[in-house]
Amino acid sequence: MHMEKKLIIGLVLSLMLLSPLTSAADVKGGEDVNPDESEIPFTINSRDSPSIDSKSWSLTITMNDEESQNNTIFEITTQICLNDGVCDPPEVMDAEINGAEHTVSVTPPNDHTYVNWRVKAIYEDGNSTNFPNGDWYKTWSSCWYDDGSFGGVDSNSDGCISEDESMPGFGIIITASAIGLAAISFRRK
Repeated sequence: MHMEKKLIIGLVLSLMLLSPLTSAADVKGGEDVNPDESEIPFTINSRDSPSIDSKSWSLTITMNDEESQNNTIFEITTQICLNDGVCDPPEVMDAEINGAEHTVSVTPPNDHTYVNWRVKAIYEDGNSTNFPNGDWYKTWSSCWYDDGSFGGVDSNSDGCISEDESMPGFGIIITASAIGLAAISFRRK
């Protein structure tokens, strides 16, 4: 009987430890992970989505009245992950604060998969809580690689489309220029 209790406790603890891994595995490529507004002490005013290589990504949140009135401090942390599977170290951002409103921005490098972000609420008594707890909210890029394939508005089956390739009519401009140069060259002969 004593051995059965240990086995059950061990099993329950194992399941508890694995549950965050299970929720992380539920994330689908290209689907942003957003907070449940009923479980957080802030509202999202704006958030760029998708994030775009080499262009500023920004997030603006407003602290709820209760937290604002009881001297709570927010720390917003970001982390950029790349299409090769490597993530930069998390970075506490230097937020622009205007009353209860907090704004951060970061410029992701080329070939990034997503921008992770989270908010740490530090209360007047020194206690703190991370939102989300143990994971990240996630904004996917316009060209991401996940589970063996590319996705996003700036991708094709072979990878990411460069800015030149994604410009409407770029191929037509190149073709027209080549024909024009050929015509000028032909007339000179």
